[in-house]
Amino acid sequence: MLLLISPDSVEEARDCVKAAEHLDIVDVKRPEEGSLGANFPWVIREIRDAVPADKPVSATVGDAPYKPGTVAQAALGAAVSGATYIKVGLYGCTTPEQAIEVMRGVVRAVKDYRPDAFVVASGYADAHRIGCVNPLALPDIARRSGSDAAMLDTAVKDGTRLFDHVPPDVCAEFVALAHEAGLLAALAGSVKVADLGVLTRIGTDIVGVRGAVCEGGDRRTGRIQPHLVAAFRAEMDRHAREHAATAATAAATAN
Repeated sequence: MLLLISPDSVEEARDCVKAAEHLDIVDVKRPEEGSLGANFPWVIREIRDAVPADKPVSATVGDAPYKPGTVAQAALGAAVSGATYIKVGLYGCTTPEQAIEVMRGVVRAVKDYRPDAFVVASGYADAHRIGCVNPLALPDIARRSGSDAAMLDTAVKDGTRLFDHVPPDVCAEFVALAHEAGLLAALAGSVKVADLGVLTRIGTDIVGVRGAVCEGGDRRTGRIQPHLVAAFRAEMDRHAREHAATAATAAATAN
């Protein structure tokens, strides 16, 4: 499981650099503009320059409307600014067909510029509160649009969390559908250390966090702390070892 950390400024990105050995992807977003709020191109550039070259930078395009051309241009802008992972929040898409149209435009715009870029179709666990596409539709949307991953986050940051809206068994179904489609599955949404056992067990490929590694656990007013990133990663690794040991034991017993 890869660890994606979301600083909201160049200063926070430098804090992430202090914990670079413990994370896999540095994600650029702007929480003031929403759960997947887009940051400025120059901030993406500066963060790309600040983090080690071997750490990919991802950037959110925003809680996007159903405006395929607008979103495609924004996604290209993120890629030109240095992001290799491009995440699109399908906030304004009310049907799978609309979401596929948006993501096909993004995939073409981004991959025409950089074929090795990684495009993530992001939906919302609390889709019922904002009227966008159903979470379990995301893997098929990602597959049909040529995206590389399907992701779930939460749209409304009011203290509710991923599992409050999409319980673990449904998250497991989401991950399985993504894998069947040949995609990576990413999960976020006020994820806590206590969730890592479940996320590991269901086969999550990427876990995205911010509040869990901020002082006071506050994604808005807290600042990312390197020691909290290291502690979160240590717990990820512990769960991975335990899961591997359990799987090995089960395989040996079956034989």
